[in-house]
Amino acid sequence: MLVTLVFAILIAVPMGVVAAWKAGSWIDRLVMALAVFGFSVPVFVVGYLLAYVFALELEWLPVQGYRPLSDGFRPWFTNLILPAISLGLIYIALIARITRATMMEVLSQDYIKTARAKGLGQNAILFIHALKNAAVPIVTVIGLGIALLIGGAVVTESVFVIPGLGRLTVDAILRRDYPVIQGIVLLFSFTYELVNLGVDLVYTRVDPRIRH
Repeated sequence: MLVTLVFAILIAVPMGVVAAWKAGSWIDRLVMALAVFGFSVPVFVVGYLLAYVFALELEWLPVQGYRPLSDGFRPWFTNLILPAISLGLIYIALIARITRATMMEVLSQDYIKTARAKGLGQNAILFIHALKNAAVPIVTVIGLGIALLIGGAVVTESVFVIPGLGRLTVDAILRRDYPVIQGIVLLFSFTYELVNLGVDLVYTRVDPRIRH
């Protein structure tokens, strides 16, 4: 899930920034179309489509299974590509849409116009001035979206036969192993609360005006 989280953030935030910068253009429409698609299609459908195209037809990646990092970086990484994309697509869609909406609001502010008038480069305006001031809503969505990853991990690990907590949850439910189910629910709840605590702490870093 950590790989999916990093993958989604690195893809979604630049997508949202570029869409806001090119608002109304074909790039903006393409990004928003991908975001709507990613948020609408179920995780298991995306997983089976990716496995069919990239594993069965093109034979670029493994269909299912998991290889530990001790077997080498390449086998470990190739077995995680399809699950990470399947699980991260809905998360990417959510973050990209929020990033675009927040960035468009920030880019209309007077201090952004002043920065342009001073001759600052577009990258400095977008990724230093604008993105920094739009970071609080984006960080909030990243924290709340962890619930999507936890729920999606159950489906994704079942589709790609990955021995993780999601697969363990399904197996425990099928066996009616209530102690294991209770333990997993408590662990997921603790993780979610811990992530939200981390989000609150990040607020103070991205916006010094916020104090707890």
